Amino acid sequence: MSTPAAEQPLVPQPPATVSALRQALAQIAPAALPAFTRELDLAADQSRHGGDLAPLQRFIAQWAVYVQIQRQPELADEFRRWEDLAESGDAVQARRAASELGRLLDEAHAALELPSR
Repeated sequence: MSTPAAEQPLVPQPPATVSALRQALAQIAPAALPAFTRELDLAADQSRHGGDLAPLQRFIAQWAVYVQIQRQPELADEFRRWEDLAESGDAVQARRAASELGRLLDEAHAALELPSR
């Protein structure tokens, strides 16, 4: 039995490289490209000044997780609903939303075989 088109990822998960992630974002979430570029510049500056690749590694992991979620329309919609509830709900709803967002992020990290947050 085949998976309905709505459940199919928009694009395959790209390799965890800056150029592959940028290309995937251009297809699935072009509005995120300015933030991607700003954060890349910041991570690159931090890496240069600190002589450490950790900021760039964190940047790539963060955006790989973002793409992992955004390339799946139903998952992206669920993530946005929980984000909205975290911002607009009461304290109980916000805690529940934070928990669900954490679960979704943990699942994305696991799917990419990245260490949990």
